[in-house]
Amino acid sequence: MELNELIKDCSCRQKKGLHFILASIVIWLLILGVHLTNLPIEQKDIFTFCCSAVLFPLAWMLSKALKIDFEGKGNPLTKAGILFSVNQMLYILIAMWTLAAVPQKMLMVYAMIFGAHLMPFSWLYQSKSYLVFSIVVPILSLIVGLLYPPYVLAAIMVIIEAVFSLCLYMECKRL
Repeated sequence: MELNELIKDCSCRQKKGLHFILASIVIWLLILGVHLTNLPIEQKDIFTFCCSAVLFPLAWMLSKALKIDFEGKGNPLTKAGILFSVNQMLYILIAMWTLAAVPQKMLMVYAMIFGAHLMPFSWLYQSKSYLVFSIVVPILSLIVGLLYPPYVLAAIMVIIEAVFSLCLYMECKRL
């Protein structure tokens, strides 16, 4: 297969990663719940990291429910998608530093990293939604994170991820 065929195959079989974005709605809901508690900010930040632990199991369950090819075996571009995802783990170190240095801004940095990591998927899935949200999320996270408490940012992220999921769903329908 040539590159364009591989991209289309990956986009179709994996429905542009919709299961991961849907799973992120749940994660941001969990994060919102954490940040609505009366716990000290440092504990909230640690629990925020813990919320992400359910991403892969949740995305896997959603892929089964939505009949999405979770593994993408047979398409070499799947390895690129994995690399794009694992890359984010390196940037999480920045959020961990923020937890120690400026704990009240950790969620803002976390959201910015999350949004920025979406950009390579705009190429992998030939998706305008990924491109737009990879730019909007970090900028909006910076603005909201500087002006409002973390729970406001978490609530906005839930809404953004829901809109993003809808946009991806519409893109998938056109495939």
